[in-house]
Amino acid sequence: MFNMLRPAESRQCDGTSRRDFMQIGTLGVAGLTLPDLLRARAAQTNTPSAKTRSTSVVWLWLGGGPTHVETFDPKPDAPVEFRSTVGSVKTKIPGIELGSVFPKLAGVMDHAAVVRSFAHRNSGHGGGTHFVMTGYDFVAADNGGTPIKPGHGATLARHRGPSNARTGLPTYIRMSNILADGPSWLGTPYAPFDVGGKSRQNMNLSVAANRVEERRNLMKSLDDVQREIDRSGLMAGMDSFETQAFDLILSQARDVFDLTKETPAMHERYGKSSIGDQLLMARRLCQAGVGFVTLNYGGWDMHGNIAKSITAKAPPMDQAISAFIQDTVEQGMDKDVLLVVTGEFGRTPRINMNAGRDHWAPLSTLALAGGGLRMGQAVGESTSKAETPKSKPISPQDLMATVYHVLGIPQDLQYNDNSGRPMSMITSGQPIRELVG
Repeated sequence: MFNMLRPAESRQCDGTSRRDFMQIGTLGVAGLTLPDLLRARAAQTNTPSAKTRSTSVVWLWLGGGPTHVETFDPKPDAPVEFRSTVGSVKTKIPGIELGSVFPKLAGVMDHAAVVRSFAHRNSGHGGGTHFVMTGYDFVAADNGGTPIKPGHGATLARHRGPSNARTGLPTYIRMSNILADGPSWLGTPYAPFDVGGKSRQNMNLSVAANRVEERRNLMKSLDDVQREIDRSGLMAGMDSFETQAFDLILSQARDVFDLTKETPAMHERYGKSSIGDQLLMARRLCQAGVGFVTLNYGGWDMHGNIAKSITAKAPPMDQAISAFIQDTVEQGMDKDVLLVVTGEFGRTPRINMNAGRDHWAPLSTLALAGGGLRMGQAVGESTSKAETPKSKPISPQDLMATVYHVLGIPQDLQYNDNSGRPMSMITSGQPIRELVG
């Protein structure tokens, strides 16, 4: 976590020592500083040999296993025990309905797509998460097994380099923890930079949104530090990694992570909620060149009274997602920013005795928006009772291949694992044909 200088400390800087300045980048791991981390990343990073796209992915994880029926496949004509418990709402696209708790998303469906044949075979929280987050099944994840494959964001950081060459910002940023969102055998240099939570090995860029006065003091302190640096000529004596650390802390990160720079109207548009703030921040990060952003909006393990649970859970998400879609379209970002909305699995088609739904991987939840893909459609079809795909199943590796397509990652990409063996990142997936054209 950034160990920012307090105002009193910043006034004591006289330009004679780097030590006080370097405290800004302290990570809290055996004295490791941000410049140290930048050096480590550079030492383990190969410069990409080909030009890469400047596209981005925002990965919205619905932790717990969101119901596919009450979200994106409501089955209004199915028997009552199978259809959506909250009814359905028509969208702008003829023949496509969503669960009734998503009226705002229904209004922007011409810029989104739902996938109704997304499926895999692991109905455990850990295993299902590992499968969707990495493209590979791993049953041991249900019992605490350490992820065996890299997450997509880590792969992008390996492919593009851990930091954006133009802004200095990380390629891959995590807002909240998700199992299997790390680098696995790719190594620590490609781990996500944390925005939320306590980071042990990566820089934490968080400033509590509700601590407004502290943030104001912090910004003033950074201004003081910058003036001292300029006056003392200290930058001339720093190496490139120390300079990069200051650039990151005192310029880009400072602005990009400050949501107060958005208008009150924009905050209202996204909704005053955790998911609203996270998606607004995600949009700002993508504008600044961040390539992959993960966020987790959990609470979807609805084994009982699913109608009540989703009626409470869905509205903030509905507002935030629809605002993100409209915002990126209006700013011309929708061709370059892909939003992925998914979770570890779907829920059982038949309502259980507790008026809820249980774990169900054979048909899972997936929606996408933007990324230059073909929007305004429902991809694939499920059986009449939303039990399994009726059309060709779309797998986690197919989703993975689609994300690679948007990000400009080669479909045949290989990296060496810890034993030195070349490993294909994708082994069976293909980009979703209906989306890529």
